Amino acid sequence: MLLTGCTDGRPKAADPAISLERRMREAAVRDSARLLERYDSTTAAHPALAGRLAPLRAAVAAHVSALSPAAPGAPSPSASPSGGTGAAAPSASAGPVPAKAEEALTALADAERGLSEARTIDLAGAPAELARLLASVAACGAVHVYLLTSTPGAKP
Repeated sequence: MLLTGCTDGRPKAADPAISLERRMREAAVRDSARLLERYDSTTAAHPALAGRLAPLRAAVAAHVSALSPAAPGAPSPSASPSGGTGAAAPSASAGPVPAKAEEALTALADAERGLSEARTIDLAGAPAELARLLASVAACGAVHVYLLTSTPGAKP
């Protein structure tokens, strides 16, 4: 009873900009973690692609870290290879990895493209700092699409 004298009894409203940014960051982390799982699944299914995919996977892992909410006690966005077949955004994990390496690269490029497009759309409602980060990550995803769909060593 004595403790209730310090407040007016109404719950304190959280800053809507902070909660919006946190929700957007958490969703972005989940999407990037799913994409990371897709890279892991593709590499597991096609070990010959590991060298080609390693730098792209590393960039996606960096996106997970960069997008993570910077709050004390926030859950770590660790992503372990789980096959990418769970309940996920269709752009990031669309089921099993195709049996042919070229089709697997195309599927991975499609996942990157879908996520890049979704992040570009999210820019409109994001707070300024997060919007800049999402724009950078979306641009990186677009580059990944190019790298996944181009033939290494081919002449233009």
